[in-house]
Amino acid sequence: MRGRAMTFCRVLLIAFAALWAAALFLLAIGTFGWFGQERDPLSGVYLIMLGAPWIQMVGNAGLAAPVQAVLAPGINLLLLFLICRFLSRRERARR
Repeated sequence: MRGRAMTFCRVLLIAFAALWAAALFLLAIGTFGWFGQERDPLSGVYLIMLGAPWIQMVGNAGLAAPVQAVLAPGINLLLLFLICRFLSRRERARR
C-alpha cells in the first residue's frame, strides 16, 4: 500500500499540471480572442502566478518574456516532482 506522501504528491502534481494547462488555455483565449472574447493583455496573469518566483528573477527580458512566462510553471512542476520523488524514496527506505 502506498503512503500518504505518495498519494498527496500525485494529487498535487496532477492539480498543478491541470492549473498550468488551464492557464495556457486562458492565455490562448485572451490572446487570440477565441469564443467571442475580446483580446485581453492581462490574460497571462495566471501563468505569472504559477511561474513565480522564476519570472521575477529573470525580470524584463524583452521578446523572450512571453516564452518564459509559458515555461516558468514547468520549473515549479519539475521541482514538485523531484521533491515528491525524494519523499517517496525516503518512505521506501523506512520500510
